[in-house]
Amino acid sequence: MKILLDESVPQDLRLIITGGHTVITTWYQGWSSFKNGALLDAAERAGFDLLITADQELCFQQNLKGRKLAILVVSTNNWSYIRADIAKITAAIEAVMPSSYTEVEISIR
Repeated sequence: MKILLDESVPQDLRLIITGGHTVITTWYQGWSSFKNGALLDAAERAGFDLLITADQELCFQQNLKGRKLAILVVSTNNWSYIRADIAKITAAIEAVMPSSYTEVEISIR
């Protein structure tokens, strides 16, 4: 699966996502300045399967109907909490379907 990490999530997440996925950051793509709609369009044109973001307002700001890109929203961008709950994120990645919208509640310990 080709995964795009939004700038709202810790970029080190790319180093701990397993399963043979290709994980690329918006910064690496040169898309750091893109706003949500432009980012979604660019990601779909580039053949990404999944966008991982911490932008919990995305579903209210954008019309996601008809998108091929799956979206996974994590509930925090705190790296230590994300790293501690990577199993939950990994399970969600494995379960996503094209065009799906998934929220992952990260445990705040």
